[in-house]
Amino acid sequence: MKRRNFLNICAAGLAALPFSPWVAAMAGPVKKSRYKIAVIDLMILKRQKLSALPLADEIGADGLEVDMGGLGDRPTFDNKLADPAVRQQYLDKAKELNLEICSLAMTGFYAQSFAKRDGAETTVGDCINTMKLMGIKIAFLPLGIQGDLVKNPELRPAIVERLKTVGTMAEKAGVVIGIETALDAKGEVELLKEIGSKSIKIYFNFSNPLKAGRDLCEELRILGKNHICQIHCTDEDGVWLQNNKRLDMKKVKATLDKMGWKGWLVIERSRDAARPRDVKGNFSANTAFMKTVFQS
Repeated sequence: MKRRNFLNICAAGLAALPFSPWVAAMAGPVKKSRYKIAVIDLMILKRQKLSALPLADEIGADGLEVDMGGLGDRPTFDNKLADPAVRQQYLDKAKELNLEICSLAMTGFYAQSFAKRDGAETTVGDCINTMKLMGIKIAFLPLGIQGDLVKNPELRPAIVERLKTVGTMAEKAGVVIGIETALDAKGEVELLKEIGSKSIKIYFNFSNPLKAGRDLCEELRILGKNHICQIHCTDEDGVWLQNNKRLDMKKVKATLDKMGWKGWLVIERSRDAARPRDVKGNFSANTAFMKTVFQS
């Protein structure tokens, strides 16, 4: 029996077991589930490395979010996927492991100004082109520290205009750019209306409302299923998701169920403070927990 088929059969009985890397490794994907669980190559310390795919498989994830590479002072991302041979290696390995590349991530914009950086639209365009070549439908674009619209509201006109341009590019390519902002849910709905593109949506992060003291589930309801393209199901580092006292994952699932949302839940952080660099331990435990909540 193939390993993945065996894992799928066993996964249903794992919910009652203690969480461990072994449990996570056994918790294979539930292909008919409305929710799928992924990890991020950057956060499992495999940024733009092909070995991120077998590691994601060992962790027990259904898929992988692949970063576009560093940005810095370069004109665009340090993107190894621009090489056709590398792209094909990724696609072949994902198929071999029965994994999906759920999204690309432009994390280089965390420390860059999307509003002021020269050629930002062209840089995002490079990501969109890679999405088309690989058949990937969603990309993550953080507006970052310099694009914080709460602290820097004067940047809003420039950001809106640039996102309108990006939205047009994404619509032509048939893809979606998911943005992360510092706004609350009402503010994000207003921002999306101002942008006016069906290809610009919110890439929601559980950590943002939690850090700001807002009601996570209420924020989800305000945004609604059509405004959320993907979710970083994470909180700040410190404890695993299963041990997080301020994050009721069963309530979150009930909220998403009632909203009718479906899609990828991508684990970003929530690492145990006692062993922050234990990649397999941290992400296997979080993946196993998410699967017992969302795929049981």
